[in-house]
Amino acid sequence: MKLPAKIKHLERFIEFVSGCAKEKGFSGKRVKEIELATEEVLVNIFNYAYPEGPGDVEVSCSQADDTRFIIEISDSGIPFDSRSLADPDVTPDISERKIGGLGVFLVRKIADEVHYRRDGGKNILSLVLYK
Repeated sequence: MKLPAKIKHLERFIEFVSGCAKEKGFSGKRVKEIELATEEVLVNIFNYAYPEGPGDVEVSCSQADDTRFIIEISDSGIPFDSRSLADPDVTPDISERKIGGLGVFLVRKIADEVHYRRDGGKNILSLVLYK
């Protein structure tokens, strides 16, 4: 599924990924986690990938084998490898914590594997989820 990188398309992307995950046999709780991780990635793309103007985002789902479900999210925005960010310090009281970074941290906790590559001017983020 390829659409403009706009927040108004978030629900369509989430429904697409959710449908794929359900079709692959994930439990209701795991589907909600998959939706949350996908939403975090997409909202970051919508907000930061295209500072100079409009762009698209593409989401695909596949199954590598009986146990691995892969969500691939790509955009042609500015290069960004979320794996380069350090995990936030979550030990202080919430009022004392540094702002930002929790979405990426959450995606890392939900996905079993996170892979990034820059190919042909595109950011390609793969979230691998095990059954």
